[in-house]
Amino acid sequence: MKIIRYSLNPKTPPTATDSDPDVRRGDLSQLPAGARLLPPCAPSKIVCVGRNYADHAKEFNNPAPSEPLIFLKPPSSLIGSGGAIILPKASERVDYEGELGVVIGKRARHVKSSDAPAYILGYTCVNDVSARDFQRKDSQWTRGKGFDTFCAVGPCMVPREEVDLNSLRVRTFLNGEKKQDAPITDMLFNLNVIIEYVCAFMTLEPGDLIATGTPSGVGPLQPGSNIRVEIEGVGVLENTAVAEG
Repeated sequence: MKIIRYSLNPKTPPTATDSDPDVRRGDLSQLPAGARLLPPCAPSKIVCVGRNYADHAKEFNNPAPSEPLIFLKPPSSLIGSGGAIILPKASERVDYEGELGVVIGKRARHVKSSDAPAYILGYTCVNDVSARDFQRKDSQWTRGKGFDTFCAVGPCMVPREEVDLNSLRVRTFLNGEKKQDAPITDMLFNLNVIIEYVCAFMTLEPGDLIATGTPSGVGPLQPGSNIRVEIEGVGVLENTAVAEG
């Protein structure tokens, strides 16, 4: 099943929670005509892993981390598949970053890696959009990673039990040209290790989202760019970049 959240009200924000009366749930194959896809989860926080693929660390001349490198995106950065990524006037370079997303299913604190799979509700596609110039300039990444529309998620969430995790590949296409392609087995830190690491200092709540890191091949978006993140067996997340008005 490809679980979706959607709304028939075009004014429903992508940050709407399940308590919003306009938010509906269903299967992607039965999306009603005229419906607007929302992110498939409504996280209280978005936990991201930086430099989790060795080749991505190398492409920016960064060392591979010795432990998971964690940062946060605000829920206000969320958009669904089909939503516009707004390129802020203040930034000179905004990059795409295709990633596997993990949705938490139950409260997790001090969970061991061996028990971590039981806390995963399902998987989705993520585009961890980044203002690269701000990320390089700042000593921490909140500004460069936190603009509105900088976390595209969707189009759906596939339950954990229906996914062959080790067979997954993250592929990203810019205007139809493949830019990223790597198996998630290339991650420096696997999902179980990430969950154990994060919930050692932070309680993960149901619906929280973990973006697990991007492979090499990231690059800049321009106004009009079509960016597509594909993970076979999970979904196809597609967005278009637009200039800030």
